[in-house]
Amino acid sequence: MSLTPEEVQHIALLARLGLTPEELERDRTQLSDILEQFQALQDVDTEGVLPTGHSMPLENVMRDDIALASLSKEDVLANAPNREEDYIRVRAVLDSTP
Repeated sequence: MSLTPEEVQHIALLARLGLTPEELERDRTQLSDILEQFQALQDVDTEGVLPTGHSMPLENVMRDDIALASLSKEDVLANAPNREEDYIRVRAVLDSTP
């Protein structure tokens, strides 16, 4: 399917694009090629083929969400590189010094 320059100009207008004559011709050729590819898909015989959402069956690989006992505050803070009372001290976000 070959598009006319007027059709491409209309598409460009809808997309709010300003095209030079060279860009108009380039886009006309490219859009026509894309539409030809879609036409090729229209010609494929799909009689008896069931519609699918996915080509492969989906399987959830996530484990069940089971609540477990939490670590104690002391266990969590035991490996903190810089601790201040009951908190982990971190460098300021905007501070550039290490």
